[in-house]
Parts: sequence; structure tokens; C-alpha cells
Amino acid sequence: MRLDRFLSETTPLTRSLAKRALKAGDVALNGEPVKQGARQIDPQADVVTWQGEPLALLGKRYLMLHKPPGVECTARRGLYPRAIDLLDVPDAERLQPVGRLDVDTTGLLLMTDDGQWLHRITAPRRRRDKVYRATLAEPLEGEAASRAVARVAEGLWLDGDDTPTLPASLRMLAPFEAELAISEGRYHQVKRVFGALGNRVVALHRRAIGPLELDAALAPGEWRALAADEIALF
Repeated sequence: MRLDRFLSETTPLTRSLAKRALKAGDVALNGEPVKQGARQIDPQADVVTWQGEPLALLGKRYLMLHKPPGVECTARRGLYPRAIDLLDVPDAERLQPVGRLDVDTTGLLLMTDDGQWLHRITAPRRRRDKVYRATLAEPLEGEAASRAVARVAEGLWLDGDDTPTLPASLRMLAPFEAELAISEGRYHQVKRVFGALGNRVVALHRRAIGPLELDAALAPGEWRALAADEIALF
């Protein structure tokens, strides 16, 4: 592995900042200062230090978080706590959400630093279903519910969009409770779908992404690492 790549994967440094650190003499390889970013190293055998601190590759991480309300899926600090602030892991800032949830939406949030794995889940051509449970402001039942199920299955035109939504699956669990499975990720799509049906979402929870469901043992705010068979689902 190139030394500058190793630095960018084990520190907050970008490739360009890693080159500056090398030039400044902040990096040592096996106790000797080194300035060549193209230098090949063995991450398992060589000892690299930056500003005197030893560095080590963390490996790829795959986490499941039960996102509570009032938490943002963003890297920037703002008005609300961030999802990564709930993760007690080294270099949590390196983790990215696999599809974002609105600040008031709860449920399954996957986090990873494996860009290829993330892309396999979120790429539009993969069409991974995301399953949401919505609490509605108005009851939806009888013939109105049947019409809504049919309209969602055909695809809906949402305000401001140039194309209708892809066919999706709507299932009524109770007059005020619905489960919607969508394979797209349009802006506020679930809320806009129910808006197009003449209703309003008052609470939203993501239950599953593709075949992977939220672990029922996780309370809001809790997380765990994915098992090998769960990672292999994507």
C-alpha cells in the first residue's frame, strides 16, 4: 500500500494534506522520517507514526443503528445531534449513512466506511426496497385505501417531479397505520406520497432495507456491528 493512501485511511488527512505532512517531516516509517508518499509499505509489518502517534488500519466497518428522533444523518454539526455522535467507535467521522433519514424519522440506519458496499445498496439500478411504517393524520380505509394501494402500485406524480414514482407496495396495517415499500430515494418521498393521496404523515419509521430488518433488540439510539451473513446480503 502507498504511504499517502495509508495516511489518508488512518488519519483525518486527505491525500493532499498527507503530502504536506510528509514534507513537513511529521511522518516516520519504522522510526525513520519519510517524505515520499509513493513509498510502498506493509500495514501489518511496518510501523507508521504521524506526529509521534502510531497508526493502524481499522478495516471496513458495517454498523446498524436504531436512529431515534431528533438526530441528523449529516457530517456537519448543526441544530441537532448527529447519528455518528451515537457511535462509540474510533474515527466515527469516517462512517457514512447508507441512505439518509429525516431528523424526525426513526428506525434502521446502516453506517459504513466501505464505499463500494454503500453503493451496492444505494445505486438506483439496484432497486433495493426500503420499508417504512407511517402513522397518518387521517384514517385510510375501505374503498379509499383500496384506491390508494392501486395508485401507489401504478406510480404517482409528485409535485415538482418530472416523472412518476416507480411502482411501490402499500399495505394498510390499521386505519391510521400504513407500511410502504419503495425502491427509490426521492426527497421526502414517503411523506410526499401520502400527501399526494390526500393524507399526512405524523410519524415515520424505517423497518428494513432490502432483506435486512432492524434488530428488534436495539432500543432507539443503540447500535451493533453487522454479522458476516448480514454484510453478505448486499
